[in-house]
Amino acid sequence: MAATIALADYLFLRLHQLGLRSLHGVPGDYNLVALDYVEKSGLTWVGNCNELNAGYAADGYARVNGIGAVFTVIGVGELSAINACAGSYAENVPVVYLVGSPSRTAHQHKAILHHTLGDGNFDVFADMFNRITVAQAKLMDVHSAAQEIDRVLETCWRLKRPVYIRLPTDMVTQKLDATLLDVPLVKESLVDNAEGESIIVDRILGDIHEAKSPIFLVDANVSRFGVLDEVDVLVRKSGLLTYVTPMGKGNINESLENFSGMYFGAFTDESTKEAVENSDLVLYIGPIKSDVNTAWFTTKLQQEQTIEFYNGHVEIGYAKYEGIQMKAVLQKLSARIPSSPPHSPKFEWASTTNNPTTAVSVHQMPEPILHEYLWKRLSSWFQPNDIIITENGTANIGIWDSKFPPGVQAINQTLWGSIGYSVGAAQGAALALKDARSESRTILFVGDGSFQLTAQEVSTMMRHKLRVTIFLIENEGYTIERFIHGMNAGYNDIGPWKYKDIPKVLGASDGDVGIHDIRTKADLEALLLDKDFATAKNIQFVEMHMPKDDAPKLLKAVGEGAAKSNSRDS
Repeated sequence: MAATIALADYLFLRLHQLGLRSLHGVPGDYNLVALDYVEKSGLTWVGNCNELNAGYAADGYARVNGIGAVFTVIGVGELSAINACAGSYAENVPVVYLVGSPSRTAHQHKAILHHTLGDGNFDVFADMFNRITVAQAKLMDVHSAAQEIDRVLETCWRLKRPVYIRLPTDMVTQKLDATLLDVPLVKESLVDNAEGESIIVDRILGDIHEAKSPIFLVDANVSRFGVLDEVDVLVRKSGLLTYVTPMGKGNINESLENFSGMYFGAFTDESTKEAVENSDLVLYIGPIKSDVNTAWFTTKLQQEQTIEFYNGHVEIGYAKYEGIQMKAVLQKLSARIPSSPPHSPKFEWASTTNNPTTAVSVHQMPEPILHEYLWKRLSSWFQPNDIIITENGTANIGIWDSKFPPGVQAINQTLWGSIGYSVGAAQGAALALKDARSESRTILFVGDGSFQLTAQEVSTMMRHKLRVTIFLIENEGYTIERFIHGMNAGYNDIGPWKYKDIPKVLGASDGDVGIHDIRTKADLEALLLDKDFATAKNIQFVEMHMPKDDAPKLLKAVGEGAAKSNSRDS
């Protein structure tokens, strides 16, 4: 008799084969039986404080691990998570959304059950997810269930976007042929267009050879679609000047001699702006042309002098070549591009604090902590392979002034921009590192307003003994909104929480969390020079007080740009 396996086991083991080791979510009556199969399938059940946070955490986990997953119940659970799913869709992050639902009999009889709209329609919620997932499966037939699971998971992996699987309670224990697990999932595209890719590479090499000042511009989808190594080889070997967009920060080794800074449209420093906009060939890899990423559409790249690399196609000037895989093209291009020294002397970052020995004596700094100092000073505190997560607004824009050491991964949600995302994402990212047995640090920078939305996930960090350093910027409210509109308006204010007490309120015991309260440059310097703080293996919670009306220089420019854009749209 052939060996069999429960459908839930099959689902979780397939996720394990894709590299998942932890499953985020919230328990409920329609997924409880399935949860009994999680740990025996080799996965850890995380258990988040709410479904929205679970979705944020799965997104952060996926950005580090390669794939993430969330398990909720139908209706109330999945709709709590749908905002996070939309963010993962917008930003090309592969997350599997699992939804426990009532039995197939209840579906067929349109029973009026709790967690539904009371109309017998169980598909309404799945329909909501259709627009923000790239594949869906409602597991109603045991004979096709394995095939459906495989199809959806393979699509998630290849397209790097969320997918949706609904699991009725009576399908959890249905038996499948266990040997189905021996058939490998198809993780790469089945499209073979080697000849077309070679022709494209010939064309690109010809354009590079003819150009007088070719450059690389590296964007967010380089990391999203897993071509960091290919781009690194290409940049190192070619020696071409290389720039990043805001969303592309962290996708290039900033210590490379030919790394030349960030291009941010009209707000870029003049030398960088001139170099990019006067280039006669821009090799633009992994573009996301959103408003913030393009400095409110003030980037000036001539289309006829630009080659854009996407997942699935390449655009050369005004011509679009479909069925071309970005990874394959970059591999062929890096293999054939001539080796040459960088086109200019080593780029010097505009900071005098990259070396810790240049730090000013703490006894000479009674001043408050200002953004102009903070982000450049942090450059020398960051370590190779750190995961640096920044909340939208103050932190995300401030980090543009920091220089990263090699191997740093930057995580942000610049396009979707859901406030509070970063706290959950930090939990997920830190858990992915723990699952990988990595010693790298997870460092979170979050404003007080954003933190108030998702602060509960600090308890999840503590429960799973994660290594996270949290810099909470306490500046009395929503800073970026103040610079867009309403500097002193009450709607940009927040309640004055006692942030240092939160870990204890959430269950921290002595030694679980390091608590730090810093208000001056002297406090900041003492903390950054503390080796125990830098190497701590537990949670470090830093309440960092900063002036209400201070902000990074570029944030002020972004605020002005957003205000003008909103005015035009109205």
